[in-house]
Amino acid sequence: MDSAIANKSDNPLALLKPKKKLRFYSLEEYLKREERALEQHEYFNGTIIAKPMLKGPHNIIVMNTGTALNNAIDEGNKSYTVLGSNQKVYLPTLNYGLYPDVLVVCEEPEYWDENELLLINPLLIVEVLSKSTRSYDRGNKLREYKTLTSFKEYMLIEQDKYQVELSFREEQNLWRDTVITDPNGTVELKSIGCTIKMAQIYKRVL
Repeated sequence: MDSAIANKSDNPLALLKPKKKLRFYSLEEYLKREERALEQHEYFNGTIIAKPMLKGPHNIIVMNTGTALNNAIDEGNKSYTVLGSNQKVYLPTLNYGLYPDVLVVCEEPEYWDENELLLINPLLIVEVLSKSTRSYDRGNKLREYKTLTSFKEYMLIEQDKYQVELSFREEQNLWRDTVITDPNGTVELKSIGCTIKMAQIYKRVL
C-alpha cells in the first residue's frame, strides 16, 4: 500500500474490521458499483469504503459554504466553478477516488474519464470536520490531495464552533496555514481571490 496512508491512525482502511478477506476492485468495477449504490463509497487503490452518515449541521455548513463561494465568485466576475459533495475527485498517482464536501475548479472541470465522473483539477477543496473523519481530513487526506498539481488551497471547517483552517500553497513545497475563529470575521481564499464571511458558513448552525 502507498506510503501516503501508511499511518494507521490516519488511514481510513484501518477502520475496517472485515470478517473475511477483502475483495479488491478495479477502478472500472468501482464506478459501476457506485452507479447502482444507495450510499457513497470512496475508492482506495482497489478497496471500497462506505462514507459515514453525516449529521444535519454538517450538511447545512456544506450547503452554506457552497452558496457563499458561488455568490463571491459571481460578485467578483471570476471564472471558477463550484461543485458539491456528489462530485468524485480522482487522484491518479494514488489511484484514489474521493468525495470532498465542496470544491472549486478554475474555469472548466477536467475529467480522467470520458464519462466525466472523475474530476482531476480541483483548485480549492473544502472538508467539514466530523468525529469519524477529523484525523484523516487533517492528516493524510491533505497529503493525498497534494498529489494533484491543480490543488492550491485546503479549507477545513469545524461544525460545532467557529473555526476555519486554511492551507494555501504559496510555492511548490511551501504551504501557509491560517486559522479564523472570529464569528464576525472573514475567510480570505487566496486561490480564487474571494472572501466569504464566517456568518455565511455557520448560518442557522451556531
